Amino acid sequence: MSDPTAVILVAGLNKSLIGDFSPNLQRFCGEGQTRRLKPVLPAVTCSVQSSMLTGLDVSGHGIVGNGWFNRKLNEVHFWKQSNQLVHGEKVWEAARRREPEFTCLNMFWWYNMYSTADYSVTPRPIYKADGRKIPDCYSHPSYLRDELQSELGRFPLFQFWGPASSIESSRWIAEATVIAHRKLKPTLTLVYLPHLDYALQKLGPNHEDIKKHVTQIDTVVGRLLSYFDSQAVKPIIVSEYGIEPVSRAVAINKVLREEKQIAIREEMGTELLDAGASKAFAVADHQIAHIYVKNERNVSRILDICKKVPGAEQVLDKDAQAKLHIDHPRAGDIILVAAKDHWFSYNYWLDDSKAPDFAMCVDIHRKPGYDPCELFIDPAIKNPKLKIALKLLKRKLGLRTLMDVIPLDTSLVKGSHGRIDQPEDVRPILISREDLNDVPQEIPCQNMKDIILGHLFGTCTGSDRAPSVRDR
Repeated sequence: MSDPTAVILVAGLNKSLIGDFSPNLQRFCGEGQTRRLKPVLPAVTCSVQSSMLTGLDVSGHGIVGNGWFNRKLNEVHFWKQSNQLVHGEKVWEAARRREPEFTCLNMFWWYNMYSTADYSVTPRPIYKADGRKIPDCYSHPSYLRDELQSELGRFPLFQFWGPASSIESSRWIAEATVIAHRKLKPTLTLVYLPHLDYALQKLGPNHEDIKKHVTQIDTVVGRLLSYFDSQAVKPIIVSEYGIEPVSRAVAINKVLREEKQIAIREEMGTELLDAGASKAFAVADHQIAHIYVKNERNVSRILDICKKVPGAEQVLDKDAQAKLHIDHPRAGDIILVAAKDHWFSYNYWLDDSKAPDFAMCVDIHRKPGYDPCELFIDPAIKNPKLKIALKLLKRKLGLRTLMDVIPLDTSLVKGSHGRIDQPEDVRPILISREDLNDVPQEIPCQNMKDIILGHLFGTCTGSDRAPSVRDR
């Protein structure tokens, strides 16, 4: 008989962020044991979560980042949600093999749609034909979405991501988890709390207000710990990566454009990256950039260009990728890892007046790369509240308008992640009340699958490196 277990993922949490200002986390640390996790490269949300849940390297599960270039469609795809993209046996599938009655509730961990988990909830806005984006979520079974939003109100999408991001989204997720767990009584509960991650990217880990944000997420964690304790559920607290301070963006696509590798299509006075026609271009993802080269004979030239780019610490060809177990058909022909204090922007235009209209909007699916500037309102706007109110009024009247309030100034971003070469106190962590004496002080994040199974079935170990797909 398995022991009910909950895995609370607090994005961006590390040892340096736990103190008197986070009494619930501090108390939980005192009640149990803490271990450091070594994330896979790239240390980004989708890649690390996939390794945690499958026990595989990136080369095994295929999630090379939060997005990648689809070579068949000649399109960049970011933040897709189908679980069919993730190869390998998931932790709930392994548990179900041992115990047919096992059930899993997945609350907002990524690749949460159309999976084999029994119950799931994930962000899924409604996109109307008139351009409106209405906050909503998706669930399986579908009635769960309706019941949660009936009790808690609509999922606060605009507080989940964007310049209005706040603790409200994580608070909603936590309360929804309590409601769903009380109703469904799953054996394993996975819950994702994103708030701290966004505060650290926006302000930087050394900002004086970070303690306030840690206290906010600590209160949410405390609510979950109290509930799970009342239900005799074993809690695990974990994080995917550590966020370090940054001050410089590397505009790798501008470098490639100046080298005449990128193809641009002009539309109504703005410029669009034509990925399929480009000789080489980069998909930027925090501190990682995948460079896709159209002609294999051009790879050596692009390697030479990349090795001269200031702020690119590692330039990985396919052989180097194989050694790090990140080689996969979805990966770039070349992968760049940023130097300390740097991150990669997706920007490809050389003149801001030629930037596409979506660059100034929160538009995570249209941009050919991750854009942390979406956490900010352009400081050049004199009265942003009035501008936003007028745009919302136009939309209510049925008029089309762009919510173009996002800055193009990459210097505003103060925190990033993706590198794995970090000081110990910045690295992600695992906290559990279970006996971890046989678990080394630092373990690969791939071992989280076995750690979770150990909590469920009473054999908690993590001493061996998780096997790669080659080993299996």
